[in-house]
Amino acid sequence: MKLSYEELRTRPRILQSLTGLSFKEFEALLPSFEKAWSSFVESQLSGQERKRGPGGGRKARLAKLEDKQLFVLVYFRLYPTQEVQGYLFGLGQAQANEWVHRLTRVLNQALGYEKQLPEREPAQLKEVLSRCPSLEFMIDGTERPMNRPKDKEDRKTFYSGKKKAHTVKNNVISERGGKVLFLSDTYEGKKHDKKIADDEDYQFPEGSTLWQDTGFQGYQPVGVTTTQQPKKKPRNGSLTPEEKENNRQVSKVRVEVEHQIGGIKRCKIVTHKFRNWLDHYIDDVLETACGLHNFRLSHRRFLNSEQPLAA
Repeated sequence: MKLSYEELRTRPRILQSLTGLSFKEFEALLPSFEKAWSSFVESQLSGQERKRGPGGGRKARLAKLEDKQLFVLVYFRLYPTQEVQGYLFGLGQAQANEWVHRLTRVLNQALGYEKQLPEREPAQLKEVLSRCPSLEFMIDGTERPMNRPKDKEDRKTFYSGKKKAHTVKNNVISERGGKVLFLSDTYEGKKHDKKIADDEDYQFPEGSTLWQDTGFQGYQPVGVTTTQQPKKKPRNGSLTPEEKENNRQVSKVRVEVEHQIGGIKRCKIVTHKFRNWLDHYIDDVLETACGLHNFRLSHRRFLNSEQPLAA
């Protein structure tokens, strides 16, 4: 017996545990997923002479659109081995591998249609952030473990002394009280958060406030007029009671970006040791995980706004 949406739709708690989305969120994503799937099919058919029409041949294991969406969401949420993923859906490992990469592109495109993907181009960052009326933003870095590279030079490049493991790293920028707005390129784990920010040359709208941790010590990009950051304890010294209290107040606000990253990492594919070696896939999955987090956040806020006020 294989997993199917038809069975899980009557068990919403299990559905949410397997996919990270509630029943209503799963249903809300389906129209965009269908549009993205249709676009993928058209791209596959263009310029080809077919001996039989689409849908011909053997009966597909993932025939229904809902099951395709379920398949890729389960993979992102649980990140099982492809043998296990195939077993859950009645496929072999080779077929599961093909569907994983095929449907990852479709899911990413669907989240793009929903306008939930973060910006990736630093040159567009200022324009994207200028749409936020508060002009208050948060920046932080996040690391993910990966399999130990076979190449000796790659092992040195991707070894993170901080994590004592081979990792990759990204910076994220979010609006205070909002969604993840920007995701940097993926870099080797030993590269410092501030170095990534310096190299990508972020520019903010004039008058912005930026909340950051001590890893960005001395960082104040173009457009930022106020920087909120905990004060480091001086070497062989101590902080005053006033400085400690200020650090607590800053941390109370700045912890929000940690919650955002925690929301992204509900997808275990970005927390477990990454096993896929397809080019750029390690970067693509984090972008998609950010999109899923933003989608959940937007959908739940929309539902809350529709709730009637208490009498």
